[in-house]
Amino acid sequence: MIGFRGRLRSERGAELIEMAMVLPILMLVVGGIVDFGFTFRAWQVMTNAAREGARVGVLPQYSCTPDVGGDVENRVAAYLASAGLTGVAVDAGVVQVGGLRACAVRVSLDHPLPSLGAFARFFGGNFATVPLAAGATMRTETQAP
Repeated sequence: MIGFRGRLRSERGAELIEMAMVLPILMLVVGGIVDFGFTFRAWQVMTNAAREGARVGVLPQYSCTPDVGGDVENRVAAYLASAGLTGVAVDAGVVQVGGLRACAVRVSLDHPLPSLGAFARFFGGNFATVPLAAGATMRTETQAP
């Protein structure tokens, strides 16, 4: 009987149970960190692509309006393709900023969250993507009429 009582009071295997309880939370945190890193990278690339598009749109030999050549859209698409981002919507146009003409570019994307999306599906939720948007506005380098 003494051996049975000793086994009841034993703490053998307690670490395994504690690890089984903490591991899902730890994996959720690590997955969130990884997804945040990829999402932040995508947002940075989109911001730089919008800036590149606005820069091209204000140069004298290029056009910011989408119906004339699509110079801005082509530059933004090339920048995003080099970074591996696809499915990005680009909106460009000429705006007035303080009496000056400017080229405004807005880039938007539904970015996937692979780690957190998998956890959400496991628990019945659905947040597989997050909407990202970035924009840039630059005034033209030519003299306004």
